[in-house]
Amino acid sequence: MTIELEQARQLLAEGDLAGSVRAVRFVAERVPLRELATMLAELAAAAEFGDLAAAAGAVLDDPADPRALTVLGYECVEYGISFAAIPVLSHALELAPTSRQALAELVTAFEDEHRHAEAVEVLVRHESDLQPWPERYLLVYNSILSADLPRALAEFARLPVPDDDWKFAYERVGRMLARAGRAGAVTALDHQDLRGWQFTLTGGYLATLSPYGFDAGMTGRWAYLGDNPQLCRHSLDRLALVLSAASRQPRSVSLLPGRADRILGLSAARVLGLPPEEYEPGATDTVVVAYDLRTVADDLIATLHERAPGQILYEHATCWTQPPAVAADVSGLLHQTVVEPWAARQRLGDNGLEPVAADSRSEAEIADEIVSADGTPDLGDGATPSDLDAAVTTFVANTCDNWLIGPRTPMKSPGPVRSSFFT
Repeated sequence: MTIELEQARQLLAEGDLAGSVRAVRFVAERVPLRELATMLAELAAAAEFGDLAAAAGAVLDDPADPRALTVLGYECVEYGISFAAIPVLSHALELAPTSRQALAELVTAFEDEHRHAEAVEVLVRHESDLQPWPERYLLVYNSILSADLPRALAEFARLPVPDDDWKFAYERVGRMLARAGRAGAVTALDHQDLRGWQFTLTGGYLATLSPYGFDAGMTGRWAYLGDNPQLCRHSLDRLALVLSAASRQPRSVSLLPGRADRILGLSAARVLGLPPEEYEPGATDTVVVAYDLRTVADDLIATLHERAPGQILYEHATCWTQPPAVAADVSGLLHQTVVEPWAARQRLGDNGLEPVAADSRSEAEIADEIVSADGTPDLGDGATPSDLDAAVTTFVANTCDNWLIGPRTPMKSPGPVRSSFFT
């Protein structure tokens, strides 16, 4: 085995399966295919993934069999190691250029890795053989996510209106392109325009940008965030600004049952000057407030996928690496990991890190602290572009005709704006 895989094999021998997989990620596209398949077989055996082990074994029996390669690529995608599928499926497609299955699986692997421009490249390379569904649709979708809007528009115009099986996908990219048209008139929609692409891809507004590390890989997102009342208040002030700019006048704030959601919901009711009420599925003309939608029970999340008339879903802390099952209409901020202001945490003391107990005060008391907090934006490290209220107002006022349309479909990819994250 080549030196590139020595670390992966050593970690596997030490019982560190996750570490071994991470090591393979960095070299999967550089090592010979047979050695990659051998490593995959060893990983699969250690994890007791029988289907993956069998698929890797079949490739080792005949590395020139495109069918065996395609099956191995498929199994890699299924087991969440799409980075390993990419070289395997690329080779399968070289051996069998007309294989729709190899092409479809390779595009899926590129999508899983958020390598949308490469998905476009391989689809264009096989353009003469593309069927409308799903291949040409995938060309539209990945063109949008790689910021190639001219190509996306041209290819969307070529798509026939689908039957029921693909209607949702067709309407989804149609809404994205409509939002991109409105957003592009007032913002750059380049590879640093986080707010513009958040709206284009999810239909939701991003209230605030992280003021740290913008030019060091974060581009407006947070990696690890120890949240505080000031940030909560700033986000709620921006929620009020969005509602005003969009000329929306909800009648109430709806409280979800989780402690964090109720704290933030009570705070929002005070900031917005609206009465709080318990959330009821299908509630109309109300702002439904969540702290982090990933913590909301599945049965309640299911009721939020389709929008009720006048209902606006606000989430303070939206995870962009593992997004919730529904996309918020307004997100306070984007993070990878967040610690609630009232949660147990650690702080740096005289003797190093020391534990801080969770805040045991009532929901109303903590909400009072948020409402009274200074919501003045943190100036951060000075490298983040200005994020002024006026810019948010202008963006919302010019795009709100395309807001609150369609289901709240989440987006698993960061899209054209990439950010650093922990693995």
